[in-house]
Amino acid sequence: MRPHIICHMSTSIDGRLHPSRFTGTASGISRDVLRGHYEKVHDSFEADGWIIGRTTASEIAKGTERSIAGAPKLPREAHVGDIKGRKLAVTIDPSGRVHYGKDNIGGDHVVAVLGEQVSDAYLAEISEDGVSYIFAGAKGDDLSGAMQQLAAHFGAKKLLLEGGGKINGAFLKHRLIDEFSTLIYPGVDGVAG
Repeated sequence: MRPHIICHMSTSIDGRLHPSRFTGTASGISRDVLRGHYEKVHDSFEADGWIIGRTTASEIAKGTERSIAGAPKLPREAHVGDIKGRKLAVTIDPSGRVHYGKDNIGGDHVVAVLGEQVSDAYLAEISEDGVSYIFAGAKGDDLSGAMQQLAAHFGAKKLLLEGGGKINGAFLKHRLIDEFSTLIYPGVDGVAG
């Protein structure tokens, strides 16, 4: 069994996903109020956590790489950290390039989805941070298997997919999206292409 996955996104009128590039709001309308609607809908799903890709995770985790001298050879099996009853912040990072510096993003416990080729030094670093991790095959592209592990090891029954175009497209390609939730922001991005 795998969790029920809802792709929950906010888009501009012209179909773009990066809010920092959206046009300003109409006079008298607060950008924070509009963004707050997204979070209210997010919370209303009462999901066990959310999923993002490597690029988004790097932007919000803001950790720095640390060199772990003499990292031991670690088995390529699930590592469950101290969840402390928190929701999950699942990051799809096959190459192990996101650095956390702590065990959470926004208070939610990080679970990194990795490829088996990541280095032992990287596993030592994120273990030291308290981050949980699972493996999605040799290259980190077995998303279906990863979702089954999230259910088995973390009890996840419902997750929100809130990634960018690449990660959302990968989940769609693998037929892992059960439901869509799309909010349309009253602005445009305007980027050509």
